[in-house]
Amino acid sequence: MTVSQARFREAVLDPAAAVPPGLQDGQRAPAGNRFSVYRNNVIVSLTEALQTAFPLVAKLVGGDRFSRLAAVYVREHPPKSPLMMHYGVDFPAFLEGFAPLQHIGYLPDCARLDLLIRQSYHAADAPPVPAERLQCAPEDLVTLRLSLAPAVRILRSPWPVHDIWRMNTQEGAPKPRPVAQDVMIARPGFDPAPWLLPPGGACWLDCLGRGLTLGEAHEAALAETADFDLAAVLTLALQSGALTDPTTKDG
Repeated sequence: MTVSQARFREAVLDPAAAVPPGLQDGQRAPAGNRFSVYRNNVIVSLTEALQTAFPLVAKLVGGDRFSRLAAVYVREHPPKSPLMMHYGVDFPAFLEGFAPLQHIGYLPDCARLDLLIRQSYHAADAPPVPAERLQCAPEDLVTLRLSLAPAVRILRSPWPVHDIWRMNTQEGAPKPRPVAQDVMIARPGFDPAPWLLPPGGACWLDCLGRGLTLGEAHEAALAETADFDLAAVLTLALQSGALTDPTTKDG
C-alpha cells in the first residue's frame, strides 16, 4: 500500500494522527514509533527555524510561550518551499489572528520587522551611490533618479517598533516611546539593521523606489509632512548605503 504525500504530511503535522497505514521502515517493518520520533523531530526543527527567523518576537513572548505558539503555526502553515529562508512569510498575519496574543498589539509589526531584516540579509548586493553623485547644480539635482538598494526594506507602523527592537537588542536602551515609527532596514555591510526614519522619510524613500525623481519625491514628502527634513533623510540614506544609481544597479 502506497502512502500519498498529502496524507503523509497531514500525519507528520498532526500529533494525534495515526501512523499512515502501509508506512514501513528500512527493514520493511511497520514504521510504528519511528514515525512518531520523526514527526516530533520535524515539529522541533520547524519551531527552531521559526525562532531563528523571528528573534524579536521570541524574546518578547518568551521561550516557552514561543515554542507553544510556533507549534500551532507550523501545523497550520507547513513550509511551501524547500528553502527555509522563506519560511514564516505569513507569520505576521498569523499573529494578527492569534487570539491568545491579541493583547500584544505591536507583536505582528515586530514580526514584520524580523521578516524584513531576514529578507534584507538574503537580498542581492548593489554598489551604493557615492555622495559626489549629488554634487551637481540644483536644476540637475531635482531631476536625478536614484534607486533603493535591493536590501532596503521599509516598515511603517503605528507602534514604536524601532524603540521596541532597540530595547530588546541593546543594553541600557530607553523604554519605547508611545509614538508611531517608520523604519528603514538597510545593509551597509554584511548584516542588515533597522534605522529610525524621521517624519516623511518613508514617503521619500518609497517615491524613489517607484522611480520618481529627487524633486518629485521631495514634493510628495512635503505634502505628507510639512516639516520634512530632506537633509536628515538623505544623510541617513547615504550613511546606510540605501541608495544606488539605477544605471549601475546590480540586479
